[in-house]
Amino acid sequence: MDKIEKIRRFINRFTGGKVHSDTEDIFAEGLVNSLFITQLAVFIEMEFDLELQKEDLEIKNICSVDAIVSLIETKKAGG
Repeated sequence: MDKIEKIRRFINRFTGGKVHSDTEDIFAEGLVNSLFITQLAVFIEMEFDLELQKEDLEIKNICSVDAIVSLIETKKAGG
């Protein structure tokens, strides 16, 4: 399973499968809340072997599947 599919599955566990595109803003749509951020951070760190910083968890970096993929790729590249 590739990283996009892993992220989709994780998010869909919390949204009941209500995310319909990889660009959909899950916070703006009210599909998740601020408590989800902690769960998402743990998932990203464990699943992708990364260490996230506070600034990595800004909403713009985690608001959609595409944003999360971009964050992971940036962190993997040393950013």
